[in-house]
Amino acid sequence: MKKWQCSLAVVVLLSMASAGAHGEKYPNKAVTLVVTAAPGGVTDILARAVGQRLGKIWGQQVVVENKPGASNQIGAVAVANAAPDGYTMLVTAEATFVINPWLYSKLPYDPMTDFVPITGLVSISQALITNPSVPVRDMKGLIEFAKQRPGELNYGTFGVGSTGHLNMEMLQIATGVRLVAVHYKGATPALTDVIAGNIQMMFINTSSAIGPWESGRVKLLAVGSNKRLARFPNISTVAENGLQGFEAVSWFGLFAPRETPRDVVAGINADVRRVFEDAQFREKFLDINMFEPMISSPEQFFAFIKSDTQKWRNVINIAKVRVD
Repeated sequence: MKKWQCSLAVVVLLSMASAGAHGEKYPNKAVTLVVTAAPGGVTDILARAVGQRLGKIWGQQVVVENKPGASNQIGAVAVANAAPDGYTMLVTAEATFVINPWLYSKLPYDPMTDFVPITGLVSISQALITNPSVPVRDMKGLIEFAKQRPGELNYGTFGVGSTGHLNMEMLQIATGVRLVAVHYKGATPALTDVIAGNIQMMFINTSSAIGPWESGRVKLLAVGSNKRLARFPNISTVAENGLQGFEAVSWFGLFAPRETPRDVVAGINADVRRVFEDAQFREKFLDINMFEPMISSPEQFFAFIKSDTQKWRNVINIAKVRVD
């Protein structure tokens, strides 16, 4: 862990300390955002929305290139091998940097040395939902109910090692309950089975849970954000239910290849800030999708990644989750 943290710190410092020898204004040609997910998902939608607005600021085309597969590894490798000039960047979820290193014994990219963080983009809370037949009214009731039935209740995930899986493992570690995982290839089939009553519960992005909850097809017991949602202030957080410090969120960030020059990284960071400071962007895109902005300096983003890495290392090691 110390080697990982120190190495990534060196990458950040090297990138931020070396001025770019760019005689021409950046960018002077099209910029590519490599997305580690298929079209239509959160990562893709986010990259396209941010990329479109950056394109207007820069006066250049921003191309979104989808490279899904292998738990974000295909897209990460593509950017790791790209020229460090700011014209190829990575938009990806947290698993690429803080989960994959502990799930896989070997990765085709090096999260320690292959990238420099530019900024966090958004975080999304996950909600704990159950089928209406589960006889509980709130989070505390569910924990008590599950403790009385160790190993009898099951939950859906959107894949081994997904946040939907690991957040539930984290819940079990925090409460001592014993649940049975049922792994699906995606969140939608798992949600469908919660609604149908084939499985009892799951963690899922809050935006995906709101519709079924409002129509009475699921119970929404709590959200995993560190504060109540502005749009739904009556829904409590997991932490408010006796699990202080518990957070179940997904986050997304922007990265460049190692040795991308300081002036380029700083300029991109500043322009992304301009996008997120726009009131219309916040109202028409972030608020509607329940995205929480997490714009920061590269150094602040690095510190956040370091903290989140420690969190997921502990959860994965205690739960003994492996995919190879």
